[in-house]
Amino acid sequence: MRAVIQRVSKASVTINNKVKSSIESGLLVLLGIEDADRDEDIEWLSSKIVNLRIFADENGVMNKSLKEIDGEILIVSQFTLMAQTKKGNRPSYIKASKPDFAIPMYERFCQVTEEIIGKEVKTGEFGADMKVELLNDGPVTICIDTKNKE
Repeated sequence: MRAVIQRVSKASVTINNKVKSSIESGLLVLLGIEDADRDEDIEWLSSKIVNLRIFADENGVMNKSLKEIDGEILIVSQFTLMAQTKKGNRPSYIKASKPDFAIPMYERFCQVTEEIIGKEVKTGEFGADMKVELLNDGPVTICIDTKNKE
């Protein structure tokens, strides 16, 4: 599982010219899933993301987590995060999971994240052509791959 986490002042997902989800201050998470991912990856990554201390405290130091600031989170599936680019110029997406595996994993990731933060998680729509708009705050952008957790 691979995630790109962006601290945002606001973010939204638009599908067919209609806003599906939007958040104010919080995190936009782009999530890539591969067949080797397991429930342990979901648990670890969800917890890691919501507890990342990347929000400013009263002294302006990045010392608070999403949970501590009561921020919002928008999670968008993005198979292109699993791109392999070693050969040639056309990325290969062979490591990206097919929908029959990826959709339940994505939904479970959102559910676990929701349980951890105790509030609704906003989402995109798996497989849809989405327009993602964001105002990156900082900018703060962090990449995490569960294959590198140890």
